[in-house]
Amino acid sequence: MKMQEAQPQPREPETQPEPAPGRRRVTARTASEKVENIKELGQMGVPAVKSDIHCLPIVGQIEGHLVMPPQNKTTKYEHIIPQLVALEEDKDIKGLLVVLNTVGGDVEAGLAIAEMLASMSKPVVSLVLGGGHSIGVPIAVAANRSFIAETATMTIHPIRLTGLVIGVPQTYEYLDKMQDRVVRFVTKHSKISEAKFRELMFRTGELARDIGTVLVGRDAVEVGLIDEVGGLAAAINSLRQMIKAGVPGPGRKH
Repeated sequence: MKMQEAQPQPREPETQPEPAPGRRRVTARTASEKVENIKELGQMGVPAVKSDIHCLPIVGQIEGHLVMPPQNKTTKYEHIIPQLVALEEDKDIKGLLVVLNTVGGDVEAGLAIAEMLASMSKPVVSLVLGGGHSIGVPIAVAANRSFIAETATMTIHPIRLTGLVIGVPQTYEYLDKMQDRVVRFVTKHSKISEAKFRELMFRTGELARDIGTVLVGRDAVEVGLIDEVGGLAAAINSLRQMIKAGVPGPGRKH
């Protein structure tokens, strides 16, 4: 008589204990995700929070039509512009927080990003951490409201060209027109006057072997360039208040 073999019983799936009330479990779902988090961020799990506020970092050098060397930390304008288009179209995103720590970079690329921010229909708040130098200034002031950390700095100086420059009058006329574009944008989107901005731009004696002005934290607020001294909590709180009050974006404000 042939005996029937015992059939293996299906194992019940292991269940994880439920988190305590008021707490939400946030873990990496697979081993590969854990390894990736350790490699990229130095930690096992990354908090995953669904928010109606999007954070857009502008860091390092703003890269334009020329590719920077690989050792340079850059923000590529061809990456930023599609993001801004998607954010404008996304109904789940109610506001945008722009965090700057940039040395500046390509003038036309920086102005393109600033113009995109200034034309958004959703409220935008900018926060300068570390530095918002050169062409980072128009990006910082393009928001509905701008913040700067106490120790952050902003450098205001004339437009410079690197590399081969053709020494003809048309070259200098072009530089003047581009300079005027920057001045008009900054004075339109901040409280600083054109005369004051140009005075800071062409001031001598503050920058070694150069002209321009470095503004530290509260100095940028006192001249009317930035709205308020504050950090992350102040910037997010301001943006939350705008969203709650239905404040339109910079594109509908001006």
